[in-house]
Amino acid sequence: MITLKVNGDEQICKPNLTMVELLQSLGLNPRLVAVEYNGEILHRQLWEQTIIQNFDRLEVVTIVGGG
Repeated sequence: MITLKVNGDEQICKPNLTMVELLQSLGLNPRLVAVEYNGEILHRQLWEQTIIQNFDRLEVVTIVGGG
């Protein structure tokens, strides 16, 4: 198991998850979020090849529609 921070909260997850798999395991729809990965915005096209590592830091923002 690996430890990471998601929105400031410590999370434990399986190793070798991609960003998409991690988001899904957290109950998030990957199409409706933006991700800052270790201090940098991570472009969506890189999510499938980004493997979550021990002690990574993520800020996940849910996209909300409306006026």
